[in-house]
Amino acid sequence: MAMRLGVGGVVLVLVAVLLRRLLRLSAPSFTFRGLPPLDAVREAIYQPIAAELETLSAMLGVSLNDAIEERDCDHDAIAWRLASLTLDEWSRLAGLLSDLLGVIDKHLPMATLPLPVRSVVARRFRSRIMLDYLRVHEVLDQLVFRSRLRFHLHIRVLRRAAETLSTDFEEAQRRGEQAPDGAPESWGQLDFDFHDFDLITKEALLALRAFLLYLPDEALPAFVADLEPMLCSGVRATPSERR
Repeated sequence: MAMRLGVGGVVLVLVAVLLRRLLRLSAPSFTFRGLPPLDAVREAIYQPIAAELETLSAMLGVSLNDAIEERDCDHDAIAWRLASLTLDEWSRLAGLLSDLLGVIDKHLPMATLPLPVRSVVARRFRSRIMLDYLRVHEVLDQLVFRSRLRFHLHIRVLRRAAETLSTDFEEAQRRGEQAPDGAPESWGQLDFDFHDFDLITKEALLALRAFLLYLPDEALPAFVADLEPMLCSGVRATPSERR
């Protein structure tokens, strides 16, 4: 009985995917390619967030590269100590990403339709945990037709991906630091996790840019008000902004 239900479920999924493609539903009405530029007001909202995310990601990359260079020089203890220091930088970036995606999701009902939808493709990623996660998502994405719901799913995927990578990175760092042999394989995991985390950061910025294009003028003040606390505590905030 269980086997029949399983086979039946697979058949339904395949039929849904086939029908979606035959009816040209698998291609969204708008894609992220060729989006029009933001106007001055929306660009002024986008740029500080983009600068903050890019700065944090660059700082994280430099710190991790320093740790890898010490590893290459056989300074394992120093290398793992530097790797442990990256956890704070990673947490700050992950927190900002989560807050940004949460604000977008909160204001999603105000956006006009159809929203541009972008799928996160598994082949662009390197870590095993992301490859497994996104391959499942790619199947589910074929079953969602409505533009707003697809965009909501995209935001949830990005948020969940950031959380998953954060856990994987922290576990790899602590496992390597505590292992008697330094767990050489952990370095590869850290490198792949950061590569994928950087991709998720870029995907989040693309989502923000696309969302701003379809957020009505009257909804912008409330959206900006929810973004401001993120910038006031960021690394690029001026002393007067931090107070």
